[in-house]
Amino acid sequence: MGKEQKALTVPRQSLGKRMAKHWEFYVLLLPGIILTILYKYWPIYGVQIAFRDYNAMDGFFGSPWVGLYWFKRFFTNFNSARMIRNTILLSLYSILWTFPIPIILALLINQVKLKKFQRISQTILYAPHFISVMILCGMLRIFLSPYGGLISMIAQAFGAPQTNYIDSASAFRTIYIASSIWQDAGWGTIIYMATLSSVDASLHEAAKVDGANAFQRMLHIDIPELVPVIVIQLIMSFGNLMNVGFEKAYLLQTSLNKETSEIIATYVYEQGMLRAMYSFSTAVGLFNTVVNIILLIVVNKICSKLSNVSFI
Repeated sequence: MGKEQKALTVPRQSLGKRMAKHWEFYVLLLPGIILTILYKYWPIYGVQIAFRDYNAMDGFFGSPWVGLYWFKRFFTNFNSARMIRNTILLSLYSILWTFPIPIILALLINQVKLKKFQRISQTILYAPHFISVMILCGMLRIFLSPYGGLISMIAQAFGAPQTNYIDSASAFRTIYIASSIWQDAGWGTIIYMATLSSVDASLHEAAKVDGANAFQRMLHIDIPELVPVIVIQLIMSFGNLMNVGFEKAYLLQTSLNKETSEIIATYVYEQGMLRAMYSFSTAVGLFNTVVNIILLIVVNKICSKLSNVSFI
C-alpha cells in the first residue's frame, strides 16, 4: 500500500476576516437587522410597564414598582375566565375548520388538467383575500341584517325566524369562522400549490402504469410530499393560538354578543387605548404572549416526535 494521503484541510478564518472579505453582503443585511432591532427587540424594553403602576409623566423608571399586581387583578377579574375561554375556543375552531380546507383545495386544483380553468379557479379563490377586514365586516352586517339582508332573507325563505345574527352571541363564532374560510382559504393554498408543483412527474407516471387512480396517487404521492409543510404550518397555527384576529372580532363585536365575542385582544385594546390603563393592558398582553410561546414549544416538540419535522 502506498503512503496514506493526508486530507486537505482549509484553514478556518476568523469571523472578522470573513465579514471583511464579504462586507457587501453584510451591508445588504444591515437595513433588515436595524429594522428588526428597532421594531422587534427594542419594544421589549417596555414590558416592564406590566410590573409598574405606569404614569406617562413619571416615565418608565419614575413609576412605582408593583410586581405581579396587574396579573393578579386580571386573574381575579370575573371576566378573565370567559375571555380566555372565548379566545381559545375561537382559535381552536378556526384551526379545525380553516386549516384543512386550503390543503383540500390545493389537492383538488392540482388534479385539474385544464390549465386555463386552473388559473381561473385560483384567481377566484384568491380574490377575497384582498378585501379589507373593514369592508368584509361591513358586508357581513349588510348581508346578515334582519331587515332585507340577503342571507337573512334566504334563511327566512326556508322558514327560519327573523333573527339579528350580528347581535347573536351563539352565531358569532360561526360568522367569524365562515367569513375567515371564504376570505383566506384560497390564499392559503399558495404554499401547498408551490409544493405540489415540485413533485416529480415521473412518480405519477409510474403510479399510472401500476394502475393507481387519481385518488390513490393523491393519497400516496401528493399528501406525503405535503406533510413537512403541513406540520410547519400547524406548528405556526398553534403558536398563534391566543392571537385571534383582533380587527374582525372588534368590528363584529356588539354589546349583545360580548358573551362570545370578547377575547383577550379586544380587552387589551379596550383597557389600554380607551381607558388608558397601560400597565394592566401590558400585563394581559404579556400573559397572552407567554402562553403562545409555551404552546409553540410544546406543539413543536410533539410534532418533532411524531413526524420528525420541527420548526425550531
